[in-house]
Amino acid sequence: MINSISVAAALLLSFQGASAIERPNNVGRLPALGWNSWNAFGCDIDETKIMTAANELVSSGLNKLGYEYVNLDDCWAVKDHRDATTGRIIPDPDKFPDGIDGTAQKIHDLGLKIGIYSSAGTETCAGYPASIGNEAIDAQSFAEWGIDYLKYDNCYVPSKWSDYSFCVADSDFPNVNPNGTCPGLDNQAPSGYDWSQSNTTKRYNVMRDALAAVEDQRVILYSLCEWGYADVVSWGNQTASSWRMSGDINATWERITAIANLNAHELEFVDFWGHSDPDMLEVGNGNLTIEENRAHFALWAIMKSPLIIGTALDSLPETHLDILKNSDLIAFNQDPTYGKPAVPYKAGYSNGTYDPEHPPEFWSGSTSYGWDLVLLFNSENATAARSAVWSEIPQLSGGNSSSYQVQNIWSGDDLGCVTNQYTADLEAHDVAVLKITGSC
Repeated sequence: MINSISVAAALLLSFQGASAIERPNNVGRLPALGWNSWNAFGCDIDETKIMTAANELVSSGLNKLGYEYVNLDDCWAVKDHRDATTGRIIPDPDKFPDGIDGTAQKIHDLGLKIGIYSSAGTETCAGYPASIGNEAIDAQSFAEWGIDYLKYDNCYVPSKWSDYSFCVADSDFPNVNPNGTCPGLDNQAPSGYDWSQSNTTKRYNVMRDALAAVEDQRVILYSLCEWGYADVVSWGNQTASSWRMSGDINATWERITAIANLNAHELEFVDFWGHSDPDMLEVGNGNLTIEENRAHFALWAIMKSPLIIGTALDSLPETHLDILKNSDLIAFNQDPTYGKPAVPYKAGYSNGTYDPEHPPEFWSGSTSYGWDLVLLFNSENATAARSAVWSEIPQLSGGNSSSYQVQNIWSGDDLGCVTNQYTADLEAHDVAVLKITGSC
């Protein structure tokens, strides 16, 4: 990570690592789209709630836009023991009376996929049986149950798997250094340390290999939830389809902007088969304004992050559902032939300094559809204007034209032929997203 940005290039880290892992059946090639139980329900889950979400994905039409994963998070198992004979985790029979395989079949019958949760430790974060030391048997269970996605967390790590300290720039460590060290933090890695050889990497690679061993039976998308530790951007795409680049999200504007700011510094690592994961969507949760919900979704979509909905779909207002169903932003996120995300082309309000409340405000990206995307973001707490100046945008600045056909991605309105620049008056914490369809 880096502490400051002055031009777009300074937002990006150079990456010399190995190519990402390519999975059969294109699993993990594009960012995952779906739903997860945690942000809406925490531990209070059962098959009824899971199937309600699955049915809502279908009835709302979200499935037709690519939202396909229905993911169980923590607390799906019997809490205090594994099966004494087989050594397997036992699905809670009160929550899932037909077993996880029974729930999986119902979800598959809807044309959807099912995900499950475990941790690379002795217990999950809520204290349920986890997978360290049992990776092979758990991967086999997941495959036999029909699981399509594994979220793999980072709680209760045994001391023999301890690692050098690593911090992610956040409220606790606002002055993180580029090599992942923090002032005042003990047990830091030596200069030049290769994090791909760390215990954290090895711990997550054990499950990678266990999932690979059952691939002829079931191809399971592997989603790392290592909280951004151990310089995961340097090895994550050699281990899994996505990797968490931060601690947990919550439904506050301050947390959303802090994570967006961090992820803006790691987009060089994103392409087909590997996606930096800023955690699940909070659209519909908390006291976020409609503008904040819109900006949150738009930033996650253009960063080509996994788009995993985390709210109760059966009570989601139409205004918020419309945000999740924005077809142009989803098309950008799911571009089948262009894997790179949009990136900042200049900083904006923060003037390039590290500022978790003010992520970069000016973004652009290319597509294979014949149009370019430009996002303007007002991170201030009051209405403010933001202007897309064509000569500043990398996708447009090399052309011979100063006028472009522009559409508003939110409303679908045709803004006509716009010369030199487009200015939007934005409410606090809102975004404008433009589709540039050609010169005029």
